[in-house]
Amino acid sequence: MLAILILAVSVNMFLGPHHIAAGGVSGIGILAESLFGINRAWVVLGLNVVMLILAAIFLGKKVFYKTLIGSILFPLSLRVVPQIMLTEDRLLSVIMGSVIFASGVAILYSIQASSGGTTIPPLIFQKYFNINTSVGLFFTDMVIVFMSLYVFGIEEFLFAILSIGLTSIVMTYIETGLKRRKAIMILSINHSEAIRVKLLDEVNRGMTLFDVRGGKDGIERDMIMTVVSNQEYPKVREVIEAVDPTCFMITYEVSEVHGLGFTYQPIQ
Repeated sequence: MLAILILAVSVNMFLGPHHIAAGGVSGIGILAESLFGINRAWVVLGLNVVMLILAAIFLGKKVFYKTLIGSILFPLSLRVVPQIMLTEDRLLSVIMGSVIFASGVAILYSIQASSGGTTIPPLIFQKYFNINTSVGLFFTDMVIVFMSLYVFGIEEFLFAILSIGLTSIVMTYIETGLKRRKAIMILSINHSEAIRVKLLDEVNRGMTLFDVRGGKDGIERDMIMTVVSNQEYPKVREVIEAVDPTCFMITYEVSEVHGLGFTYQPIQ
């Protein structure tokens, strides 16, 4: 219910007032409301009923029941949430609306739920024509976006594409984890032990030591691996450069880190 409410806020307060039809049944609702004067909530309800029938016929009872609640709640939420323009800045509305929309969809995905609508046709295409669901959803949304080019014009069309891109980026970021940290691989020819001791003293993060061998010279060395927060990273670099300015270091982003000082553990 919270996820559906978030989607409705995104559509009614950010995307809809600026005529941004960024795919989905909500996009069709925005288009139909502008063309025929029919409230977008009723358009979405009608489309969702049709999609539920298709799901029951082509996909079976399991998919039907998984999408039933969301398909009913979404148009009801669109009817309840007021249609107001919170900001007249169209770019700001597209950015905020897309971020909010992505958050709602990510919550639905996390509990394997759906708001119905245009998520159904891609599942049918996958079952009967072996077309990947992401490809089917992309083409379904692009048809709706190109309809906005005809109804609203080039500017709204471009903003709709921007909205789809932002939504995809934010959803990927949320789904791959919010506990982002930096993992560091440290290889020093002569000062590995000094770096290890200094890091323990200055940063106090756990480390793992690997026995590695150079691919060129075949010499065995110790490599240090540690994971730190973004705030701790500058201090780690400072320590390493102070001990061994020629040290070889690789840093990369990790999306999820649990335990060993990174996750809150209640006292037992």
